Amino acid sequence: MPSLPPNSALLVIDMQEDFCEPHGTLAVKNGRKLAPLINSLLSLRFKITIASRDHHPTNHCSFASQHPGEKPFTSTHTILNPAATSSDPESQTTTLWPDHCVQGTRGCELIPELDVTRLQHIVNKGEDIRVESYSAFGPPFRQPEVGMSGLKGLLTDAKVERVYVCGLALDYCVKATALDAMRAGWETYVVRDATEAVDQSNEAVSVVLEDFEGVGVKVIGSKELLG
Repeated sequence: MPSLPPNSALLVIDMQEDFCEPHGTLAVKNGRKLAPLINSLLSLRFKITIASRDHHPTNHCSFASQHPGEKPFTSTHTILNPAATSSDPESQTTTLWPDHCVQGTRGCELIPELDVTRLQHIVNKGEDIRVESYSAFGPPFRQPEVGMSGLKGLLTDAKVERVYVCGLALDYCVKATALDAMRAGWETYVVRDATEAVDQSNEAVSVVLEDFEGVGVKVIGSKELLG
């Protein structure tokens, strides 16, 4: 069996009921089926294991229901950094979604197939109604940061050197998390067979993989870790 490099972290992204079939409001095809493989990864001797979850209030800005006349999946919403003091604040344009992962609902829960006993931490994201957060680190705003999850601090305190990312979904939250980890200075890997995309077409997945390659995120198979 290959040896896991020391000071490695496993990030399990958004393995929640609302992102899984059969009842999730934003279900990713075959997302639930990833759980056994992710559990196998969790059994390895990672320095730290962390799951993220969307944890939205009922009136979150990413919900189409909060924007009269707008429709989920097709409408968009532009968000300005609410903490900015400059006259030219950072902005983010996001797709509007059905209500999902609302605090206190079943859809917000991590799926029961996931072995949560092997998780050392769970970080919540998307709790600030004003901003969208695909990345497990928090929203994309940096001038200043707002609504961050605390993930960066957990990795820093654990003296992590490399990060492995899996979960849901490849083209949204896994992608954003991997890119943020790389930008923050961690050697970053996406475990390709331990994630699924919302858009599973070859063309769409290829674009994501090209984005990873462009910034140095490495894409590996689970066999490189599990043997």
